Amino acid sequence: MTDTNRPTPQPGILSIAPYVPGRSDAPAGVTLVKLSANESPLGASPKAVEAARGAADRMFLYPEGSSRELRAALGEVHGLDPDRIICGFGSDDILHLLAQVYLGVGDEAVMSQYGFNVYPIITRAASAEIIMVPERDYCADVDALLAAVTPQTRILWLANPNNPTGTYLSAAEVERLHAGLRGDVLLVVDNAYAEYVTAEDYSVGSGLVDRAQNVVMVRTFSKMGIAGERVGWMYGPPHIVDAVNRIRGPFNVSLSGQAAAAAAARDVEFTARLRAHNARWRDWITGALQSNAIRVPPSQGNFVLVLFQDPATAKAAFTALRDKGLLVREMHGYGIPEALRISIGLEQHMRAVVDVLRDFGAPGGRD
Repeated sequence: MTDTNRPTPQPGILSIAPYVPGRSDAPAGVTLVKLSANESPLGASPKAVEAARGAADRMFLYPEGSSRELRAALGEVHGLDPDRIICGFGSDDILHLLAQVYLGVGDEAVMSQYGFNVYPIITRAASAEIIMVPERDYCADVDALLAAVTPQTRILWLANPNNPTGTYLSAAEVERLHAGLRGDVLLVVDNAYAEYVTAEDYSVGSGLVDRAQNVVMVRTFSKMGIAGERVGWMYGPPHIVDAVNRIRGPFNVSLSGQAAAAAAARDVEFTARLRAHNARWRDWITGALQSNAIRVPPSQGNFVLVLFQDPATAKAAFTALRDKGLLVREMHGYGIPEALRISIGLEQHMRAVVDVLRDFGAPGGRD
């Protein structure tokens, strides 16, 4: 029954489970080390910081509406046509726009079981239904995803590598996934963690975007050290870029965000240093925690998913880490209550995590 005394949300809005960020509370007197949000452990590129500061005296001006200079930098660094790039207020902004353009009442979108929590929110906000497909050993299952596609399917959301599992599909598997889709189903390849991938058989998918009319690649700067500026981007076919630009806000990336992101994109040395640091300590903590009592699926992100024997053990481990000032992410919201997601931090933080988790079955650190 409609309440005529106040505005009423559209059908389905109040059934959406809101996105819940990780906890940030700590015992009195404990200083937290944040290992819960997959932020850069090395901070931001000094060149990005300098660029953002340089934009401060122009903050009274509107930013350039199409992020022209940022798109030029991205085209230069990644070898892409800037006219086929759209920038947004974080990659979430781009994902929301894609859902608005291509989903509506009676439509469906498909995603893997442990895919990014934003996908169900933006799908339902567009009045469509989300279909969550079981994974195979915490990894997206191409055959299962294709089997879930129906005549009502309009989008397939694919986080690659995936958050929160860290697993990925090889370039060949993404190609196979695309080959099994109808031409009117949009494949959204969300590469939020691409800068951290070291697997040789991985591809960001830009070549697939160039060959197909129903694939877009979405990226972000949040994991590269400028999460606070909220800058993301998409590379896609001209007809999709045109459609999304028609509803994109005209000033959806701040002046300082554009400047910082362009500088960060061009600072390939800093990105390489960040990747090398992450690879070293991601591999180290994976080996240090792996045991009969703790399992860590191989990750290609800047985090690891740590699986315990049951939810109670995971909860106790979370509390023990927090009591030592090490804040990690609980996984109830993803339907994995027996797990914790731990961002890769500095060496001392990784060693401290392992020291605490020895009591929960970890064999101990390695040099």
